[in-house]
Amino acid sequence: MERNELVFIVEEEPEGGYTAKAVGHAIFTQGETLEELKENIKDAVRCHFEREEELPSQIKLHIIREEVIPYA
Repeated sequence: MERNELVFIVEEEPEGGYTAKAVGHAIFTQGETLEELKENIKDAVRCHFEREEELPSQIKLHIIREEVIPYA
């Protein structure tokens, strides 16, 4: 059985840090930095799937960042 990829939507929070939600699975986590978030995502994925063979072969992050450009 081929393991699939797992996609997370990552958002930068206005008050600082990041949140991540898996697409199609009830997996949520957060982190103060992107590096911390990545580690927390790995931990959350390991906790979510009961068996080793259920783990995804890769995890993709879709990072959403809001940026305001002044227009005069």
